[in-house]
Amino acid sequence: MSFAEKLDHVDELERALTGASPVEIIAAAQRAVHPGKLCVVSSFGTEAAALLAYVAAVDPTIPVVFLDTGWLFEETLAYRDDLAARLGLTDVRSIRPDPAALAAQDADKDLWFSDPDACCRIRKVEPLARALHGFDAWLNGRKRYHGGARAAIPVVERDGARLKFNPLANADREEVEGVYERLGLPRHPMAAKGFASVGCMPCTSRTQTGEDVRAGRWRGQGKTECGIHTLVLKA
Repeated sequence: MSFAEKLDHVDELERALTGASPVEIIAAAQRAVHPGKLCVVSSFGTEAAALLAYVAAVDPTIPVVFLDTGWLFEETLAYRDDLAARLGLTDVRSIRPDPAALAAQDADKDLWFSDPDACCRIRKVEPLARALHGFDAWLNGRKRYHGGARAAIPVVERDGARLKFNPLANADREEVEGVYERLGLPRHPMAAKGFASVGCMPCTSRTQTGEDVRAGRWRGQGKTECGIHTLVLKA
């Protein structure tokens, strides 16, 4: 089956991967595209090590796309370097926003406050669209137990002219935690400070006991996603 046919028959691929392990899903993603046409997108956040460890077990040369928005915690940048070295990831690509777009739309660096959707668009959505140019499929770390719009994500879905694989869609919190324990992986430094999910500094807060994992993201704004998973990335 050609790649174009796989795009048109993504439901069949989804059914074939129902119940598959993360490693099996990642391996299937590699088989679905030509060599060099698969990447993984990672925030190097509080749960990132689980997916990246599975990726490294399959092929540590798979490109890892990391969106350096300019608003990230210094701890996240340090964690990126530490985790990549520990897992032997050989192709981590730090992608930054277009300076011209920032100058034109966020010269005062307050767009996160006045229009968070626009801030996410120029700092995450548009840079990722450019970074995915040339790739036919990408992996990400979303999980159904995050709840909200993620509660019903499939294992694989169509994302415009690409396939998007969610290797941890079926995973529960116990499985994700087990990866850290089994491999002795370091935790994100912000986790010990009460941050269950870490994004950009202005839009990330600590979570309280009993709250959902992502409750501290865009708190009080009625916003739950940055847009990279809710918009079609066309570049």
